[in-house]
Amino acid sequence: MSKSARKLSAARATGDCLCGAVRIEIAVPVFWAWHDHSKASQRAQGCAYATYVGCWKSKLRVVKGSKSISHFEEPQTHAVRSFCKKCGTPIFYQRTRAPKMVNIPRALFDTRTGREPLYHIGLDDAPEWEYHGEALAPLKGYPGVLMARPKRRKTQRAPVF
Repeated sequence: MSKSARKLSAARATGDCLCGAVRIEIAVPVFWAWHDHSKASQRAQGCAYATYVGCWKSKLRVVKGSKSISHFEEPQTHAVRSFCKKCGTPIFYQRTRAPKMVNIPRALFDTRTGREPLYHIGLDDAPEWEYHGEALAPLKGYPGVLMARPKRRKTQRAPVF
């Protein structure tokens, strides 16, 4: 048994990229989970916010596809974002201020990771078009599609003299 495999606990979660070229395994429970609304994560993930789980590097193992992982270092923060070379799926996000931790998109895992995302980071960067819990209704003719109900316009009443 390899040294990295011995470090993982019996409880594990496996995650995959979109094309299946990369498979990772982490020990659960993870250290924490959060929603990141920062501009950097919006751009890197291509969405309003990204949900991450954070775990110790020692509790992570790349099971398959380590040669399929490429890296990008953010010039200003020196944070390193890793992704699958084949399909572009984000795999890791590592910050210089936490060298022993690795952050992983929660969506890579189909099973539980041991922590619910309770924290929000970068809410000041959240876009105004992000979903904020508005009432949703089914879109007629499109199964599985929901739409935000339009806000009712208040009718302007003529002033009474």
